[in-house]
Amino acid sequence: MSRLSESRISHLAHLIMDGLRKDRLADFPQEGRALAETKQVLNEFFQREDQLDDVVRQKIQSLSRHVPVGSREWDIMYRKYYEEEIRKQKK
Repeated sequence: MSRLSESRISHLAHLIMDGLRKDRLADFPQEGRALAETKQVLNEFFQREDQLDDVVRQKIQSLSRHVPVGSREWDIMYRKYYEEEIRKQKK
């Protein structure tokens, strides 16, 4: 489940569509459908991000020693494991 509320997802979807319209990159003859699809894509994206975040945090927590959240070491490990997980998903 995405950590963003439905109203925030909706707000982002509107901003995306407004930006595309303003820059004349897209026209939305069926605006309701376009908005629904944009929200769906955003929801799926944030759900994948949440799942990835959970996997990475679990990996760090499973280490034999404690690495404090927010420490420089934790940040470095988080980025490393995050990139590894993204590479795994692309295969």
